[in-house]
Amino acid sequence: MNLYLLQVATTPVPRDLPLDLPLPEWLLVTLLIVSFLLHIIFVKLMVGGSILTLWAEIKGLKNKEYDTFAYEVAKTVTVNKSMAVVLGVALLLSINTLYTVYFYSANALTGLAWFMIIPLVTIAFLLTYLHKYTWHALANYKYLHISIIALVVLIFLIIPTIFLTNVNLMLFPERWAYVKGFLSALMLPNVLPRYVEFIGACLTVTGIFIVWYNGRISYPVERIYLNMDRSGLKRLGYYITMVGLGLQLVFGLIVMLSLPSKGINFEVIELMVCGGVALLIALWFSWKALSAESESVADAQFWKIATSILIFILIYGGSRQMYREQALDKHRQLMHAKTAAFEKLSKEAREHPIDDNALLAVDSSLGDLAKGAALFKQNCASCHKEKQRLVGPPVSEMATIYSSNERGLKAWIKAPGKKRAHFPQMPGFPQLSEEDLSEIAKYILSVK
Repeated sequence: MNLYLLQVATTPVPRDLPLDLPLPEWLLVTLLIVSFLLHIIFVKLMVGGSILTLWAEIKGLKNKEYDTFAYEVAKTVTVNKSMAVVLGVALLLSINTLYTVYFYSANALTGLAWFMIIPLVTIAFLLTYLHKYTWHALANYKYLHISIIALVVLIFLIIPTIFLTNVNLMLFPERWAYVKGFLSALMLPNVLPRYVEFIGACLTVTGIFIVWYNGRISYPVERIYLNMDRSGLKRLGYYITMVGLGLQLVFGLIVMLSLPSKGINFEVIELMVCGGVALLIALWFSWKALSAESESVADAQFWKIATSILIFILIYGGSRQMYREQALDKHRQLMHAKTAAFEKLSKEAREHPIDDNALLAVDSSLGDLAKGAALFKQNCASCHKEKQRLVGPPVSEMATIYSSNERGLKAWIKAPGKKRAHFPQMPGFPQLSEEDLSEIAKYILSVK
């Protein structure tokens, strides 16, 4: 209970930007979900394809058929990479618009790691092309060639870690006060299980893609491979799909159990359970495809598996959005209240401006020097004392220098230069009126 009260007390509640959304909120939410689902499919094909390429090329050191398979998969990675980038634009624009404060707060808190995404993506994309187009040129330097795709895989595994950490952090404003950079945010609940579940999803989607890709009638398997046939390639795809589905089921359950309760309600749990059922169905049909005695029986399972996976992806996108809304609901209410209070005070200040002179601590006992002394205290006293050096020289020294030059003193106060190397540059005061400058100068020149 004390920890909860401490978190509430230290939760930052910034003001929102009181700007109208460029589109109706429901349309932006729809765009966010749809663009996320399309984007994440190609991200999974990109990441899963690069992992599969690395595995197959290493295996191809002893079996050349797997080297050929690695090359065929590598050719799809660059295409899927381009699709992932293009489809990610709408996603970023939508989430920036709908969750501006939360998204940018998470970006700032993860700091350097977030800024590294662009150079990491650039390097990884260039390396995928280098790997693909030097396949034959580096045929006699396989370890060098494999090291290129290994580096690609490493970067492709780092980038989703940063994204997952960020989108997780934006959901928990109560943790912002305790986060000390990317590694600190990475240790928040459910980030690591969710990451492993994501890797499983990459293998799932890539596996079923391999089944489709090699199952096309127009794909000349016989001309590309010497020993592998279409049936064997599809079985390999089903096997990869099963491995991915297994990881998703195990770590998806851990994710569900580790999710902070503030975003959980009956509808979210219901969707998560339905998603788990869809994965189980896909796993069952994958097993049937692998254990089928004939290729026609195995082929009959393909669309059942693909449909179950697609249903899971749709459910996943919906439950993710519902959890996000639920998790941020109370904080958004606090932020809206703070924004409304600020706008009210701002409106009152504009409609009833306060006379600056009313804020001055005027000591009437000083007579005609009272206003000048008050203005000096308000604008100058933080840097100047009467008889001693503080940040700048003492007032008595100014009075001596400008004893018969009030105009020069006023000009200096308004736009000072730099005369002495051992004194810092004085800021100017262009906002002071001519009357205020006269009052300050009169006070300064009165000091002996």
